[in-house]
Amino acid sequence: MPTLWPAAERGHFQLDWLDSHHTFSFGEFYDPAKIHWRHLRVLNDDYIGGGGGFPPHPHRDMEIFSYVTEGALEHQDSMGNKAQVTPGRVQLMSAGTGVRHSEYNPSPTARTHLLQIWFLPKAPGGAPNYQELGYTEKDRANKLKLLADPQGKDGAMTIRQAVRIYTATLEKGKELPLPLAAGQGGWLQLVRGALTLAPSGQKISPADGCTIENEPAPTAKATADSELLWFVFD
Repeated sequence: MPTLWPAAERGHFQLDWLDSHHTFSFGEFYDPAKIHWRHLRVLNDDYIGGGGGFPPHPHRDMEIFSYVTEGALEHQDSMGNKAQVTPGRVQLMSAGTGVRHSEYNPSPTARTHLLQIWFLPKAPGGAPNYQELGYTEKDRANKLKLLADPQGKDGAMTIRQAVRIYTATLEKGKELPLPLAAGQGGWLQLVRGALTLAPSGQKISPADGCTIENEPAPTAKATADSELLWFVFD
């Protein structure tokens, strides 16, 4: 059955250049009931003001997925990678035994909006790794586009966990079947728009998360033009 994770119940942190909402305990936000869900550990909804960003800092034993919806995110890391991630391009960094990276909004005036999402890896260690994947709007219009998969299936990025990451946009009135087998769990994150899930009738608003377990053949129906992420956990 679906369980709603309302946007209004997230933690909130704000600086002069950062406006961030946290679905799970992170930084100064701590809720013992919101540490993680399955392998999903961090889901931060960040608005970064012009010129703002995170200076070099370390990570290890985490799969870090960045999804930009507005503006650009400039990435640089200790593996020698440097890139700007924009809408239509996603990034996955496997921190492994340890990596340092920085993330900045390269524009002096325009804001950047991104979802930064961390998954616990299947096993600790391993060499750090960095990947990017581009896609077109046609690739996900009224259908799911696979972005990451444990085996890198269909040209997707390879993630070190038993999870598949999809994106989709849905026109108002369109329906989208959500793949979910027995024993799997799904997390739906609504980026924008409005959805109703069938057969449950659960309504989802912008920035809400929703978990689905033990429900056969769930379907999302758009009641407004929508953009979503769908994570499937084995």
